[in-house]
Formats: sequence, C-alpha cells, structure tokens
Amino acid sequence: MLVQKLNACAEFIAGDGTQLRELLHPDKQAVDLRYSLAHAILPVGETSTLHSLTTSEVYYILSGVGEMHIDGESQFVEAGDAVYIPPNAKQFIHNCGTESLVFICIVDPAWRKEDETIY
Repeated sequence: MLVQKLNACAEFIAGDGTQLRELLHPDKQAVDLRYSLAHAILPVGETSTLHSLTTSEVYYILSGVGEMHIDGESQFVEAGDAVYIPPNAKQFIHNCGTESLVFICIVDPAWRKEDETIY
C-alpha cells in the first residue's frame, strides 16, 4: 500500500509559479498510473504564469476562489469545481479571493518538463 502524506512531499515552485507538491508520479513511485497528481497553492492576489501542456490537465479546486483563463476564455472557479484543460491550451489562473487558492492538478499522461511551454 502506498500512502503519500502531503506534508512529506517536497514543496517547490512550479514553472507556472504555483507552490507545488507532487503526490503521485509514475516516474517517482512504483505506481501503475498514466497520470500524475499534484497539490498546488496560489497565494492571494497572485497569477500563475501563462503556459501550456501537450497533455490534458484537470484542476480540482479545494478552497479559495479564482479566475481560470483557457485560450482566451475566462470563468470564476471555487471550491468543488473541476476544470478540464485540453492539450496545448494556453492557460493561467488568478487568485482573486481573500485566501490561498488551493487545488489538485491531474495531468494525463503524467507531467514531464518537455511537455510544458512557459510563455
């Protein structure tokens, strides 16, 4: 059985500027998964860097509110919302709330640096 404790995962600043902790990644644990799973935090007033992935991505908002931007469209998101981000879509998210925006990122197939473009 594999149980990943969030606080035991190293925090780092991702290419898009969010505070990230990778929970599950098939290249880092002995798991038979196609996807990677990460926990992200975006502080109040911050905006992630415009970027795209060649893979699909899903954000699941755990707490806070934000404004999600995908390929020129924008929509407010809040706790309980799931956001599908298609492959190659230019995207960023802005924390427009009064608390940290906390969300889960699922990337399928699993995230790889070479699949990401930062603008």
